[in-house]
Amino acid sequence: MSVDVAALSRLIEQFERMPGVGRKSAQRMAFYVLNLPEEEAARFADSILNARKRIHQCAICCNLTEETLCSVCRNEARDKSIVCVVEDPRDVMAIERTHEYNGTYHVLHGAISPMSGVGPDQLTIKQLLNRLDGVKEVIMATNPTVEGEATAMYLSRLLKPMGIRTTRLAYGVP
Repeated sequence: MSVDVAALSRLIEQFERMPGVGRKSAQRMAFYVLNLPEEEAARFADSILNARKRIHQCAICCNLTEETLCSVCRNEARDKSIVCVVEDPRDVMAIERTHEYNGTYHVLHGAISPMSGVGPDQLTIKQLLNRLDGVKEVIMATNPTVEGEATAMYLSRLLKPMGIRTTRLAYGVP
């Protein structure tokens, strides 16, 4: 579909930049926003800007939060001797939904991927290494991809001389 309206084209382009959103989905979202009543459109735009301003990384685990520390790091009942390393804040949400894990987390914000130009320095590995006092076990919960496996292996090799037990989440047939 050719769009003659420049503002609509720019809106579609912005939605299309989102991961997993193709041209047709971007067009649907753009037309949805255009059909919102003025006050709802303003609330939608304000919620994007507000989230962008207020959400940042937790000072300890690098998860997303509006405060200095996320709710997991603030929780005194959590077992601080176990750290579950994940690639993405969405992984924390998925594990938390199970209500089975009572340790803490560390969010890497990606995985080592030389093909994409992502090395260890682009991840929050330094922050992880700086918080390991008193930690007895690090659980590698990176994704079961080549990049996730490479990241888990890299971290395991870094942690081995420290005497910290490293384990890997099981995956496959439940």
